Amino acid sequence: MKQILYLRVLAAISILLTAPSVLLSQETVMEKSISVKRTIFAPEIDGFIEEIWQQADSVSDFIQNQPYENAQPSERTVVYLMQDYENLYVAFRCYSQKNPPTKSYTKDEDYVTIGIDPMGSRTGGYIFWQYASGLFWDGMYTDDGRNLDLAWEGVWYQAVKVHPDRMDVEFKIPFKTIRYKKGLSEWGMQLKRHIAGNFEDDYWVPVPQRNNDLISSWGKLAGIEPRSSGYYFEIYPEGFMRNDKFAGLKNEAKPSGSMTMKWDMTPQTTLNATAYPDFAQIESDQFSLNLSRYPRYLQEQRPFFVDGQDVFRLSSFGDGDWFSPLNIFYSRTVGRSIGGEAVQIMGGAKLTHKTSNWNLGVLSAMTDEYSDDHLGIAEPQRRFGALRARRRILANSEIGVLASGTSVNSTNYNYSAALEAVLRKGPNQMIMQSAFSDRNGKRGWAGTAGFRGFTGPLLTMAAVEMVDDSFDVSDIGFVPWSGRRKLSLGSGPYWTYRQGALRNLVINLGGTLEKQPGSSQWSKIGSLIINPAFRRNWGGSLELNAGRGYEAETNYLFRSLNLSAWSLLFGNNFNAGCRYAYEYNYNRGYLAYNGSNYMVASYSFISPLSMTLLTNLWMEWDTTNSILASWSVIRPRMDFRITPTMTLSAFNEMVFMAPQTELTSSQHLSSRMGALFSWNFAPKSWIYIALNDYQAQDLNGFMQPQYTISAVKAKYLLYF
Repeated sequence: MKQILYLRVLAAISILLTAPSVLLSQETVMEKSISVKRTIFAPEIDGFIEEIWQQADSVSDFIQNQPYENAQPSERTVVYLMQDYENLYVAFRCYSQKNPPTKSYTKDEDYVTIGIDPMGSRTGGYIFWQYASGLFWDGMYTDDGRNLDLAWEGVWYQAVKVHPDRMDVEFKIPFKTIRYKKGLSEWGMQLKRHIAGNFEDDYWVPVPQRNNDLISSWGKLAGIEPRSSGYYFEIYPEGFMRNDKFAGLKNEAKPSGSMTMKWDMTPQTTLNATAYPDFAQIESDQFSLNLSRYPRYLQEQRPFFVDGQDVFRLSSFGDGDWFSPLNIFYSRTVGRSIGGEAVQIMGGAKLTHKTSNWNLGVLSAMTDEYSDDHLGIAEPQRRFGALRARRRILANSEIGVLASGTSVNSTNYNYSAALEAVLRKGPNQMIMQSAFSDRNGKRGWAGTAGFRGFTGPLLTMAAVEMVDDSFDVSDIGFVPWSGRRKLSLGSGPYWTYRQGALRNLVINLGGTLEKQPGSSQWSKIGSLIINPAFRRNWGGSLELNAGRGYEAETNYLFRSLNLSAWSLLFGNNFNAGCRYAYEYNYNRGYLAYNGSNYMVASYSFISPLSMTLLTNLWMEWDTTNSILASWSVIRPRMDFRITPTMTLSAFNEMVFMAPQTELTSSQHLSSRMGALFSWNFAPKSWIYIALNDYQAQDLNGFMQPQYTISAVKAKYLLYF
């Protein structure tokens, strides 16, 4: 059996070893460049492009990406760029002769973006958005643009003015708010304009459909010369008042405060620190019925961990779930939730250093002890740490090491270390990762590799995963599939169309060999995936899987059907899909059919107001193919955008369970209502007013209040 396993692994590795030749076969394109002039008199950021902008260099040679790739834009766009010693200035003049600018707080509208790579890394950078309505956003790119972190928040200034025949936008980006390599005179840059009226995206540097917007293909911003003087120091004092009312207990008011600090010691080195932070503004994780053997991965939303989180993680492909990176540092284990209450973080510090070739980081945190007599849980005081080093090689490829750990004492600990290599060329990418773990003396290893790339019109995806039975990072990371072996391969045409209703069509035929933890045999599953995408922002996916499955010492015929559809109807988002499968139900402990259905639809009644409806329906069959139970979640949400920086949101998440198909006999299991008022009254300064009320069914089937939490929080940025 081991010989067969080794042959299968070698076959998959041989596919991956051919990837470098594919990676190196891509053609290079001529690089665009613009020089940025220095100005003595700074423009006023008010949305009016005054005379001073005429002294700046400009670009207007945009190329359409959609609806028609490589076509000339339907409207003309001119972008001006200037600098002084402290700031980069950018102005967009977006002419609109055919499609008057669309502005709306709550649905698709016109916008522009500027992306910059101030490290010259060709793998990471910043992006700044400005919408016609006055809304604005920012974020950070990683993995050559394949992943976007919208949680990053910088201090910058913007203004927009909408006229019947044009839209004018101005940006002021202080050099102090970003990390840049000192002495580097050329930055990577990309410019984009979105026209909502005809679903059009225009880029300065052309973006092929198959490539996406890769940082390694961006143009050059030449002659950049920041001369920011002094240090950039941010202090976030936070005041917080919380009132908790739990069933059967008296009200408990909890006034508290915290302090967070950020110091850019140099343009490339940053120190972050926090003491007793509060994360009460985070909305509760949504209910989900999990029928698999593995827990769900939850996204990080806490500010201290979000800032710089790109440093403390291993690389991924940014789409799909066919490749699973080794997340040996999972920040949600720090201050984890126990019975709905977060373990208090006493303090944390983080030091990061970035150059065009290196990403370095060290993180340390400590959590307080916690106990819950009702649940019988006692959490000791813990120390957490992470260490990261990543080196750029071969233009925009990388090699790196990541170490993480947590400890209570000499006998209660969890440590891990990982190595990775990432090879990139154009749309092609190969990732190889290996890791070692030690949890209280139990040691194990894990390895994974993945490839996604093109050979002519063929898109090929391959992945190999080998996780030892003893590999365990449960106290510090997220690799819950200890003992799993998995080999996947899929290939097929990726056709793009310059005319007609169809924009692109992907057909992928492949298969997976998978050995579940504790199983003695391999599952052998074949798959067919068909993904059409149409021009007016809609598309879908069909996925069929079938083959011999083996789980929980049970051999059976696995089959599944996945369907999904998405669209942008009149500027409003719609997304729906379903999955039906005959597989092992770990919630019940037997083989049966399972089904899940979802729909997310939003509608903007007027510009400031939108309603979103999220519904989920899970269905469980028994061994006689009769429906045993159905679970449903209905989550209506209202968002009222008072101003571009002030929002009122409210939602109600209702969970029901019906026996068999008797929907009229549904039991109302729980109801969670929430409301949040947020006001971004100054850069990185917020006021939050939150209310969360939770009710659940008791043993007699009656809905009873469980808790009501109300909170007011103020966060103010002091920076110099």
